[in-house]
Amino acid sequence: MADPIKLGIAGLGTVGAGLIKIVQNNLSILEARSGRTIQISAVSALSKSKDRGVDLSSYAWESDPVALAKRDDIDVFVELIGGDSGPAKAATEAAIAGGKHVVTANKAMLALHGQELAVLAEKKGVNLRFEAAVAGGIPVIKTLTESLAGNNITRIMGVMNGTCNYILTRMENTGLPYQDIFEEANQLGFLEADPNLDVGGIDAAHKLVLLSSIAYGTQVDFKGAVLEGIGRITIEDIHAAADMGYRIKLLGVSIMTDIGLSQTMRPCLVPNESPLAQLDGGTNMVIIEGDSVGQIILRGAGAGEGPTASAVIGDIMDIARGINIPVFGQPAKNLIKVASISTSVENPFYLRLNLRDEAGILAKVSAALAGAGISIDRMRQEGHETDAAPVIIVTHPTDRETLNKAISAIEKTGAAVDTPIVLRIETV
Repeated sequence: MADPIKLGIAGLGTVGAGLIKIVQNNLSILEARSGRTIQISAVSALSKSKDRGVDLSSYAWESDPVALAKRDDIDVFVELIGGDSGPAKAATEAAIAGGKHVVTANKAMLALHGQELAVLAEKKGVNLRFEAAVAGGIPVIKTLTESLAGNNITRIMGVMNGTCNYILTRMENTGLPYQDIFEEANQLGFLEADPNLDVGGIDAAHKLVLLSSIAYGTQVDFKGAVLEGIGRITIEDIHAAADMGYRIKLLGVSIMTDIGLSQTMRPCLVPNESPLAQLDGGTNMVIIEGDSVGQIILRGAGAGEGPTASAVIGDIMDIARGINIPVFGQPAKNLIKVASISTSVENPFYLRLNLRDEAGILAKVSAALAGAGISIDRMRQEGHETDAAPVIIVTHPTDRETLNKAISAIEKTGAAVDTPIVLRIETV
C-alpha cells in the first residue's frame, strides 16, 4: 500500500468537525477506496479549548494557519476558515508555495482570487480542489470537470442558496411577510453573520461564477455578475405568481452568448411543473445543459456538516488516488477573459407597479412599454385602499436592457410611486 496521505485542517467549525468525524469513523472505508491511509497530522483554529464534539488529542496544534500550511508533515492543506482574503488566502498561498495540495470550501476566496490561485497551483503541480465550495454535498464540480468534459455547455441554472429558498418557501406556506420570515431564519441560525451575503444573492453568485469558469473556459469574473437579492419580494408577489402558475426562486443563470457571458443571480418566476419549483426549504438544485447530454439535474443538501464535509473528503480521496485535474477543468493560463453582459436572451417578465390612482395612468404605462417595442401578454389591477394602485403586468418575451429602458420611461412620466418590481419568467 502507498504511503499515508497526511492532512492539515485549518478551521474547526461545523465542516471541520464533520471532516474529522468522517476520517475517524470511516477510516477503513477511506483506505479501501483510495489505497492509502488518511491521517490527520495537525489542526488549527482560533480556540484550542473549545469543545467541538471530536477528539483532537492526537493531532498537533497550530494557532497560526500559515504555520500549519508550512508544516513538513502534511501533504494536503484543508482550508475551512472562510473569508475572501486574510488568513484563508495567506495560508492557501503558503501551502501552494510549499508544494502542498489544497482542498477548500471557500467560495468567496475563489470567486475573487481563483484565477491567480489556479495559476500558482498549476505552476507548482499541485491540486487546488473546491467541490465543497459550490452546493454543499452535490458533486457539481466533478460533474462539470469530468463527466461532462466532452460537452459544449449551453446553460447553467440553479437555486444555490438554501437560506433564500427557505425564506421564499416559508413566505408562501405561511402567508407571512418577508421581514417576519427573515427574523425567523436568523433566529434559527440560517443567516450568515452578514445577512446580505445570503439574501443579497452574493453567496449564491460566488458559486455561479465558479461554475461558469469551468463550463465555458473563462476566467472567474465575480464583478461581471449581475446581482439582485430577495429583500423586495412581497407576499403579494408570491400570491400573484401562484395565481399564474409560478413560484418565485432566487435563480442563478449563466449563458455564454456571441457577445459575452451573462451571469445573473436574481429572483425569477419558474413554472409550477418545473423541477426548480418543486424545491422546498434549504435544498439546492443545479441544472446543466450540454449539447450531447441534454439537460441534467443535480439536487441535494447545499450546506450543513455532513454534506459539506462529504464533498471535502471526496476531493481528498481524489488526491490520494493520484488524480490531478486543472483547477477549473483546463489549464488556468488558457482561460479566457470575456465581456460581461446582463443578458441578451429574451424572456417574458413579471412587473409589479404601484401607480398613482389617476385617470390616464395605465395609458401612460402602456405607451412607455409600446414605445420600447414591448407588448403586454396580460395585465391585472389589484384592489387597493390607498392612493397607490397595484398593477401586475406580464410581458411577451423581451430582453432586460429593453425592459429597463421602458421602466425608465415609465418612471419619467411620474406614473409609478416607487421602483417597480421586475422578475424574469424563466423557461426550464
